[in-house]
Amino acid sequence: MYKGPEQYLDSDAAAGKLMVHARLLLKLSRRFEAIAPAGLRYAAHVANYKLGQIVIHADNGAVATKIRQMGQRLCDELSKGGPECNGLDVKVQPRQIPYQSTSSTVKPLSASACLVLRATTDSLPNGPLRAALDTLLKRAAIRE
Repeated sequence: MYKGPEQYLDSDAAAGKLMVHARLLLKLSRRFEAIAPAGLRYAAHVANYKLGQIVIHADNGAVATKIRQMGQRLCDELSKGGPECNGLDVKVQPRQIPYQSTSSTVKPLSASACLVLRATTDSLPNGPLRAALDTLLKRAAIRE
């Protein structure tokens, strides 16, 4: 007979406690999504539950502030369908979005742009601007 991973986790004492907590978090998360206003529903999520405090991670400061303002109402609603909620601990924790952290691409300079920059650099006295232009010209990919 097939036993799924959930049955094995439930049978172990230490993993069983973890599974109970995971199910509680899933229940609280679903309840939060059901009661939170539409604008906040997808910008925040239940992260943990400990000692009557529900920890919520918000995507940004504005969402966190609004959830803190609605804290008592949300606590009352969350308590109706699950464990006792004494308060909310709201933290700003932006979600990791893979496509946001892309490296910059090299944009080549035309040959004429390089000539103009070289002439400008040569006409400048020694200083930070001249050093910056020299560095730009050394690093720039030249488009033919």
